[in-house]
Parts: sequence; structure tokens; C-alpha cells
Amino acid sequence: MFTIAEVKELIEALDQSTLTELAIEQDNQILKLKKDQQVMLTETAAPIQVPEAATKSAPSTPVQQTAPEQVPVEADKATYDHVIKSPMVGTFYLMSSPDSDPFVSIGDTVKDNTTVCIIEAMKLFNEIEAEVDGEIIEILAKNGELVEYNQPLFGIKTQ
Repeated sequence: MFTIAEVKELIEALDQSTLTELAIEQDNQILKLKKDQQVMLTETAAPIQVPEAATKSAPSTPVQQTAPEQVPVEADKATYDHVIKSPMVGTFYLMSSPDSDPFVSIGDTVKDNTTVCIIEAMKLFNEIEAEVDGEIIEILAKNGELVEYNQPLFGIKTQ
């Protein structure tokens, strides 16, 4: 049986990797994890033995370097008065490459034509601009994650 600590470790490893789903079978159980945060645990008729070391090791795929995590904390809507929303479905990037600085950070002042992020859709990298003059108050999306059409990306206090 999987322990809570093992499941948490696997979730963190999946979250940091470029994989979108992971399935591990152990002791008549299958643990399936998907990036869309669904977790399923089911019984199997014929168990497949997996060495315990394989379930605890780090993923063999390279981990993508991301910007420091900037998670929103129940924002008070009064702190910003403009929201930049995603114009398309794609992967949200705060920086142009893993070793470069983010386009913007919380507290940065932006102009209407300032590039704030990139959204990759169908192998095309689309620069997203601030749309207004103001200050970045909150970053509402995580670097490297899929964003939906019209999903809020940034909270801006306009000038």
C-alpha cells in the first residue's frame, strides 16, 4: 500500500517534471496521477511486482527549471483593478528560457506594450503584453503550466 508520504513525493515529482501522467502498480493497487490533479487508486486482479526502490526514486526525465513559485494568497480584489487574461490555450512561461530572468515580477512597473509572459501554443511562442500602464500586484498562473482561454494571468494596479 502507498503511504501518504510516498504519494506526496510522487505528486511533487510529477508536478516538477514535464510528464503529464504517471501510473505505478504495487501490491494489488494502481496509483494513477495526472497533471489535471486527478488521483485514482484501484484494485487489480494480477499484481505486477515493482521494486520498492523504483517507487521512491526521482523521475528519470529531466526537471524543467522554473521561476520561483509565486502562488496567489486569497487576493483582495481591491489590491488590483485590472486583470491580464490569457488570449489562448497554451503553456504559460514567465521567462524566455530556463536560464533567463522572468519578464516581470511582483512589484514591477509595466507599460501597455511591456511583454509580461509567453504562451506557447502549437510550437509557437506568443508574447503577451501588459495592455495597461501599472504595477504587477499578483501573478495568477504558474510557470510552465497549461492555461486556458480567458484564464487570469496577472493582477495589475493601474496608474
